[in-house]
Amino acid sequence: MSDGAVDLKAEARARAYSIPLDEINVADPELFRTDTHWAYFERLRKEDPVHLHPEGHHEQGPFWSVTKYNDIMAVDTNHGVFSSEPAITLFDPDEDFTLPMFIAMDQPKHDLQRKTVSPIVSPQNLHMMEPLIRSRIQNTLDSLPIGKPFDWVDTVSIELTTQMLATLFDFPFEDRRKLTFWSDIATADLTSKLFKTDDPDTERKMYLFECVDYFTRLWNERVNAEPKGDLISMLAHGESTRNMDRMEYLGNLILLIVGGNDTTRNTMTGSVLAMNQFPDQFAKLKANPDLIPSMVSETIRWQT
Repeated sequence: MSDGAVDLKAEARARAYSIPLDEINVADPELFRTDTHWAYFERLRKEDPVHLHPEGHHEQGPFWSVTKYNDIMAVDTNHGVFSSEPAITLFDPDEDFTLPMFIAMDQPKHDLQRKTVSPIVSPQNLHMMEPLIRSRIQNTLDSLPIGKPFDWVDTVSIELTTQMLATLFDFPFEDRRKLTFWSDIATADLTSKLFKTDDPDTERKMYLFECVDYFTRLWNERVNAEPKGDLISMLAHGESTRNMDRMEYLGNLILLIVGGNDTTRNTMTGSVLAMNQFPDQFAKLKANPDLIPSMVSETIRWQT
């Protein structure tokens, strides 16, 4: 770690413990971009583990931070008191652009819709796909340039993730990068360079309607065919999903696209970064490949 990074974290720690509690904003993306969020969460756990961020200090408006495990579990397992509806984000959805999705639903609908698509990532199905996954990884890594700089995120992380997403959806392979784009558009801050106009909110909606229009064509093909093992066919034939309206279909599509893109892509990138930052851990891994499953879980936890 460079001296500059150490200084930045030291400054962040000093600030985290010096400002009033109600001025802490753990929703500030800059804390995560600079990897300086740790001290803020540490202080909240110590001094106010169920903390109200009040009106006035945060553009998101007032919100609660729950930072201890047992408290989090108490919230997460009691949907009767702590509902996920209509959204699980800090910002409330626009009234004219609400996207129902099962991650933002309570039981029983949440469980029923989740069970419709969960077979796609069952251990049995992933075991069947293992040869395909391995061959794609080998081909991608074997094609990397030697002795020349290249963009790991785009060439490896995004490409591999998007190939597998296309397979899970049985999505036209030549258009697979649309999946990455829609995922990025759905989650991007409105100041992102992805947006090319002066009205990024309208632009985002335009692209998401493009997404649901494309997938509606796929739905119409699958609903009139025999059920298959891809996600669109599962949704089209599922008892709890076959009657979704356009916005609920779009909401669940975004959930599945982002879910299939975000963690996998960032873990591939985060693992390479981690091995570079912590060469002793890389040496340990090379000496004992049996540690790889633990490394994957730890990377997911570490790189958020």
